[in-house]
Amino acid sequence: MEVKIFGSDGTATKRTVTLDPSVFEIEPHDHAIWLDVRRIQANARQGTHKAKERGEVRGSTRKLYRQKGTGFARAGDAKSPIRRSGGTIFGPRPRKYSLKVNKKTKQLARRSVLSYKAQDDAYRVVENLTVERASTRDLVALIAGLDLADTKVLVLTGENRPEIYRSSRNLSKVTVREARKASTLDLLSAHIVVIEERAIDTLVEQLGEKQEAVA
Repeated sequence: MEVKIFGSDGTATKRTVTLDPSVFEIEPHDHAIWLDVRRIQANARQGTHKAKERGEVRGSTRKLYRQKGTGFARAGDAKSPIRRSGGTIFGPRPRKYSLKVNKKTKQLARRSVLSYKAQDDAYRVVENLTVERASTRDLVALIAGLDLADTKVLVLTGENRPEIYRSSRNLSKVTVREARKASTLDLLSAHIVVIEERAIDTLVEQLGEKQEAVA
């Protein structure tokens, strides 16, 4: 599959790039995508919730009244869960929600989403993101030049580019990720993927057939 290459200002060039079929043109595997997104969302949960149970609530342990002869139901102390301000029955406790997914399944999930994006013509390949210093204005100009204003955009860089990341912090619809660190959820959440030309090689090296053979 060939994709048109744009200049650093968003204008179209006469060049094209061929996307590797083993990464961008596979038969998408929906279940692998679901497993990986579930893992990402579960690992993001903090799990620090806690409710006080009967033994943790402040109060006296004295029995409120005698067991028999009052005409009322039997009652223990004021910390009983059936009483107001008593402890919580089976309340939430701190726990880990983290899940594990096999490495090959995570790679399959990413390739599946990349293939879906290719089917939807959702790639805009840029020769080079020439941002020498953090500048929201320059990044906005690039997005506008690609005619992607008011579109949810994921920008993939070929290497760690902190100046581009800082440029996007005030843009609610623009996310910047290093290509090798972009997750399945990052790719799914974007409507359009603006990808630096060198980042394509990074993805192919990480997810392509040669990488699978080594694994």
